[in-house]
Amino acid sequence: MQAIQITQCVPRSCWFRVCFLCSLTERFLREVSGAVRFPPSWLDELRARADIVQIVGQYVQLKKNGRKYWGLCPFHGEKTASFSVDPEKQLFYCFGCKAGGSVIHFVMEIEHLPFPEAVKHLADQLHMPLPQMEADPDYQRRQTQRERLLACNRDAAHFFYETLFTPAGQPMLDYLKRRGVSDGVIRKFGLGAAPNSWDALTRAMQAKGYTTEELQMAGLIVIKDAEEATADRPARPRRAFDMFRNRAIFPIIDQYGNVLAFGGRAIENVQPKYLNTSDTPIFNKRLGVYAANLLRKERHLERVVLVEGYMDVVSLTQFGVTGVCATLGTALTSEQAKLLKRFAPMVYLSYDGDSAGQHAILRGLDILEAEGIPARVLDFPDGLDPDEFIRRDGKEGFDKLPALTPQAYRMRRLRAEHDLTTQEGRTAYAKACAAILRNLEPVEMENALQELIVQTGFSRDVLIAQIGMTPPKDITSAPPLPARIARPPATPVPEPENADEDVRAEELLLSLIATSRLPEDLAQEDDFRDPLLKELFLQLQSGVSAASLVESQSDEVVRARVSHLLMAQSGESTDQMLQMAHDCLSRMRLKRARAQYDEIMKRIKTLSGAEKMQALDEAKQLTATINRLK
Repeated sequence: MQAIQITQCVPRSCWFRVCFLCSLTERFLREVSGAVRFPPSWLDELRARADIVQIVGQYVQLKKNGRKYWGLCPFHGEKTASFSVDPEKQLFYCFGCKAGGSVIHFVMEIEHLPFPEAVKHLADQLHMPLPQMEADPDYQRRQTQRERLLACNRDAAHFFYETLFTPAGQPMLDYLKRRGVSDGVIRKFGLGAAPNSWDALTRAMQAKGYTTEELQMAGLIVIKDAEEATADRPARPRRAFDMFRNRAIFPIIDQYGNVLAFGGRAIENVQPKYLNTSDTPIFNKRLGVYAANLLRKERHLERVVLVEGYMDVVSLTQFGVTGVCATLGTALTSEQAKLLKRFAPMVYLSYDGDSAGQHAILRGLDILEAEGIPARVLDFPDGLDPDEFIRRDGKEGFDKLPALTPQAYRMRRLRAEHDLTTQEGRTAYAKACAAILRNLEPVEMENALQELIVQTGFSRDVLIAQIGMTPPKDITSAPPLPARIARPPATPVPEPENADEDVRAEELLLSLIATSRLPEDLAQEDDFRDPLLKELFLQLQSGVSAASLVESQSDEVVRARVSHLLMAQSGESTDQMLQMAHDCLSRMRLKRARAQYDEIMKRIKTLSGAEKMQALDEAKQLTATINRLK
């Protein structure tokens, strides 16, 4: 409330400076309260180790031009490169959409991650232990185990993929071809085959140096203990069996490209039809979704299509539907919903038409609404599942499917449960719908009311009265959050209303100082008249890096403005940059000296005696300064 009152008293031309100072205050309060999870010194080391050119280069094709790298912006569509990366300042900035920041901000944007998760993601890439883990003697063991299990799964995925194109994998390849899966889609998903053998995978993996314990921990084999001899059979030694046998294999890959687990689909009439890896030290089926790695590669997704099975994902992708994923043998969880929110602003539930699928839709809607994610339900006709429908009607038919709002779907379900040919059924139906309508916005409620009037025959006044009497349906455990826009266009960087040549010279000077390649005593605090630029200068002089300075801005608009200031064009060499800095200083100091001279000459007319002599002496000194700076 105080911040609002302060900004209301500030002229519009100064609002950005107030935002910046409030941002610094907010950061200080967060650090004092302990809300900042990572020590500043550790973050500095992370930024120092993280080569921003290398990190950005994983997503953007960069070309060096001068001291910067340029490429097409990954955050908005463009044909001419306006996205720049400065390796000296460890910053990125797009002159098109105004997105900018440090390497951590880039990871946040490109991977749809909050700040702590982006930091962890970078630390994992750089093999840097997190601060709270450095003192944990068991941390290195767990890290080594994780890396070993990930490598084990990666090699197993290669084994399954290669087996698919051998005689042992022919039955599984025939199954995929019957389902219309092309070789390109097989490669895209890394589909494979588990041969009809008790230990083919076990032998292949042991030949690569993996132990039985590692294979068991990864969920790839089952260990059967030794059995003593009986009267009916001889003794049996301890044996290892492949978990997946005679099945088509679907690798479960996370958004970072790690193979976490596998799903196996039986090609014969055996149970279970689908066999999935149980939870392991690197896999929890509640936390991820199938095809998360492909979701991450999509750009500007408007919605995620959530289906039930692996083959639904493969089939829809085969026909050109984008943004498709599936839960991992469980009902949708809140953790999975949070993950989906990183990739798109809306989720389309595309479950099977059987009773289990319809029940899963209701639960899924509750979960999505609790996480503040707008949702729709695709209405498949004739009880078809997504795979069956798209193979019958193609992508054109899929794109035309009705997308029901949550309340429309719930009302349809309620209607199926009540006999609307009887007064008793219509009354019960109206009461049940009233609990749903209480949660709607006025426009949505109006549309639903019109439908309910036709269905039940009750008047509008009666239904509104019933809605007012009915406790709202407890759909969410938390108030809905605003819908997140996928890849939002960055807010335009506001320029100060009084931005003159003097201010622009200060901006260029600040950008040059941020390279840390100029003498520390080149400029002084008094050289900066703009409050924002002066504060940034003092921060840089105190040893704060350009990347850290940008990172400290919690407000997106402020961060974009600071990024823009620090990423201004600079010279090709240190000598050129030094000359540019001297030119800026001369221009700034000359203009101010002239302004001071004019002010003194105006005052002299009103002065006399000693005061006039002192003013004349000051004017003489300013004249000498002006002549020197010309």
